[in-house]
Amino acid sequence: VQLQASGGGLVQAGGSLRLSCAASGRTVSSYLMGWFRQAPGKEREVVAGISWRGGSTYYADSVKGRFTISRDNAKNTVYLQMNNLKPEDTAVYSCAADARITTATMKLLGTGMEYWGKGTQVTVSS
Repeated sequence: VQLQASGGGLVQAGGSLRLSCAASGRTVSSYLMGWFRQAPGKEREVVAGISWRGGSTYYADSVKGRFTISRDNAKNTVYLQMNNLKPEDTAVYSCAADARITTATMKLLGTGMEYWGKGTQVTVSS
């Protein structure tokens, strides 16, 4: 599975961005998909995850109510709608896929997901 994230950029605080993660190589319709971020000098952290049917989601406390994860299995793509962005959201955002992890275990196991894509930079100015 190859994953490619896109949609990052520079935005002012309070603004919005929509990230996309396109999968190729094989269908990821049966995989949990997740978004992660890593800021300079910090460890990678889980941002959000969505089950393969989209019926279950997970959000880090820091993004609840501002970010929305969704997926389109027909397009083999997962999205992250980010609203009301804050300077502390500045990071490289990456997507990942795994058939074993669930939204219930994502907080603990998410950083060990099987397939990873290159990230996209999100910069939020104050």
